[in-house]
Amino acid sequence: MLSAARRFYAKQGFDPGVCGLLLNPFYFARKGLHRHIAALAQEVRGSVLDVGCGTKPYRDLFSAERYVGLEIDSETARRSSGADFFYAGEHFPFPDAEFDTVLANQVLEHVFNPGTFLDEAWRVLKPGGRLLLTVPFVWDEHEQPHDFARYSSFGLRHLVEAAGFLVLEQHKSTRGIRAVFQIFEAYLYKSCIKGNPYLNALTVLVLFAPVNLLGEFCGLVLPDNGDLYLDNVLLAQRPDEEKTGACADPGEIDR
Repeated sequence: MLSAARRFYAKQGFDPGVCGLLLNPFYFARKGLHRHIAALAQEVRGSVLDVGCGTKPYRDLFSAERYVGLEIDSETARRSSGADFFYAGEHFPFPDAEFDTVLANQVLEHVFNPGTFLDEAWRVLKPGGRLLLTVPFVWDEHEQPHDFARYSSFGLRHLVEAAGFLVLEQHKSTRGIRAVFQIFEAYLYKSCIKGNPYLNALTVLVLFAPVNLLGEFCGLVLPDNGDLYLDNVLLAQRPDEEKTGACADPGEIDR
């Protein structure tokens, strides 16, 4: 019974439904990311490398014959992550052309040398393999001091294309007034959530749930704003040929 409750709570953390409105202080951000990752996961097959995998919260979205989690080597990661391999933070511990897909969810902002990271993603991908990235645009500093960058939709696209990838799809996740409510909740979270888990649960129910409900209502009735959003979601492909520089523009970013 207790394990079932924990699984349900964990699901609401990354795939929030109606109950997530009451339980998740990051409801808007996580709901948007899950929706976009679920849609793009249908575009990939074969073997998947999840870089910075954490607890592998999106594992079930991928129809993968092999799903490998990779994390920075630390005592915390070895104790609490679902990683299968650990590394020092630069070179992925795999041979060339090992995977059909590389997934990096909310990782690139923690990479000081993004070009090196993307080169490694290119190297371990098979020709024609795909790269699925999610990266914050509007968000508070987190996991300090290892928080190095924010990327606009244009900056991220330039970075990925400069690494030789062809951008297939790009989306702005959690837009407009919902983004405003989520940033307000991020402020409340760091101000109000402390060490006591029972008090935290009560705080979320009393303080965050009404904000979630109001934000969802406002998101339904107020105009959209495609320039104000929380996260970039991008799907790119390693072309069959070797790198020749930036790729041609295949289409516009969704607005």
